[in-house]
Amino acid sequence: MTETTSKLAITVLLAVKNEALNLPRCLTALGAVARVIVLDSHSTDATAQIALDHGAEVVQFDYRGGYPKKRQWAMEHIAIETPWVFLLDADEVVCDDLWGEIAAAIGQPGADDAYLITKGFHFLGRRFRHGGFSHAAVLLFRTGKARFERLFDDTPDGLDMEIHERVIVQGRIGRLQTPLIHEDFKGLEAYICRHNKYSTWEARVRYHCRSSGRYGEDTIVPRLLGNSQERRRYLKTLIIRLPLEHHLWFFYHYIIRLGFLEGRAGVIACQIRASYIAQVRAKMFEFTRRYER
Repeated sequence: MTETTSKLAITVLLAVKNEALNLPRCLTALGAVARVIVLDSHSTDATAQIALDHGAEVVQFDYRGGYPKKRQWAMEHIAIETPWVFLLDADEVVCDDLWGEIAAAIGQPGADDAYLITKGFHFLGRRFRHGGFSHAAVLLFRTGKARFERLFDDTPDGLDMEIHERVIVQGRIGRLQTPLIHEDFKGLEAYICRHNKYSTWEARVRYHCRSSGRYGEDTIVPRLLGNSQERRRYLKTLIIRLPLEHHLWFFYHYIIRLGFLEGRAGVIACQIRASYIAQVRAKMFEFTRRYER
C-alpha cells in the first residue's frame, strides 16, 4: 500500500488568521489525512508560509458580510473529492488515539453521517478535567451531508468565520469518545481580545433572537429531548432570559461542574466565562438603546 492510498479519505478544512504560533503543532498532527486546506484571511504573520511548508493548500478568503462565512464558503466553493470533511481550528490538535477512532468509525459498514467530537479544554498550560469547559461539536461529516446554520449576523465588519454556529446534518450523528486537544499558545491577552469580539457577535445574535423569537433563518431546532446540539440550544434559549446570567454561569462552571478543583487556573477560567456573558448582556443593552429609541 502506498503512502497516498494509506491516508484517510478526509479533507481537513482549517480556518486561520495570524496563527503562526499555533499552526505548526496542529499541522504536524495531520499527516494521516489525504488533504489539508488552510482557509486564511490574509494573515500578516507567517501563517500562509507555515501551511505551505507543511504541505497544506492555502486558500485566501475575502469576507463581504452575511452568509456564508469562511468554512461554509469553502464547502460551497472548493471541490472536495474525499468522502469525509473534518473541521479544525489552528489551536486544535488531533492525537493518535483520536485518529485511530476516526479510522475505525468511517471504515465500518453503515457508518454514521457525522460525528460529534469533544474539544478537550486546555488552559494556562494544563488540561482541564473539571469545570465543564470541554464541549462536543459536529466536526467530522460526510461530504455534502452538512452545512452551518444561518444565524442573524449580516454586518460586513463582523467576524468572517463561524464562531458558535452549529453544523446541521442531513442524516445520523454518532459520537467519538477520544477528545482532541484544544490549547491556544497565544496567551491570555489574545484569548480575552478574541472573546471580546465574540461577545459583540453573540450580543447581535441574541438581540435579533429576542426581537424575532428565533436565532436565524436556518438553525438548530431547540429540543429538550433532542440530540446534544439541540439540547444545548434549548437550554441556552432559557438561560439567556434569566437575570444575573453571568453569575449563574460562574456558579455552574465553578461549583456545579467542579471548576474549583482546577485551582487558580479554574478560578480564572470561570471568571473569564462570567465576564464574557456580562459583556454580551451589556452590549445587548447598548443595542436596545441604539435601535429602539
